[in-house]
Amino acid sequence: MPSEHAEVQVRPGTEGDLVTLTDLYNHYVRETAITFDTVPFTPEERRPWLLSHPEDGPYRLMVATGAGPQRILGYATSSPLRAKPAYATSVETTVYVAPDVGRRGIGTLLYEALFEALAGEGLHRAYAGVAQPNDASTRLHERFGFRHVGTYREVGRKFGRWWDVAWYEKEL
Repeated sequence: MPSEHAEVQVRPGTEGDLVTLTDLYNHYVRETAITFDTVPFTPEERRPWLLSHPEDGPYRLMVATGAGPQRILGYATSSPLRAKPAYATSVETTVYVAPDVGRRGIGTLLYEALFEALAGEGLHRAYAGVAQPNDASTRLHERFGFRHVGTYREVGRKFGRWWDVAWYEKEL
C-alpha cells in the first residue's frame, strides 16, 4: 500500500457507522446529481439499507477509515441488481468518497477490498450506473475492468435539469 494510504483501513461497515454514512450520502443527495435521491435521509430511514449489507455474502458494505476508526473517508457497496431471482448472480456496485478527501485513491482502495470480498460468492457480473458527467467515476470503473455497455439518456431529473446515466459491466 502506498505511504499516503498507510493510515487508511478498509473494513466491513457496521451499525456504528450509520450516522456518519448517512451524513456522507446526504451530501451527495443535497449537492450533486451523482445519486438521484432528492430528499436527505435520517439515520433511521437509512438503517434498512445498512442492514441489507451483511459482513458476508454477495451484498457487502466496505468502509474506508483514517485518522481513527470514526473518520469515514468513503464506502463501497454491492447490492442486488434487480429483485427477480434470475438476477441473483449479478450485483450493482457503487462508491462514495467523503467530499473533503480529494484525490487520495480512496475509491480504488474501496473497490479493491469490495471485489476481493466478493471473490468466491458465485457472482457472474457487476454493474455500475454513473450519472454523467463524472470523469473520476468513469476512470475508476474502467481501471477495474468495467466496460461501457450503454447510456440511458435524460433518465433522471434533478436540480431542474435532465441527467444521463452511463452503464458499465464487469465480469466477476
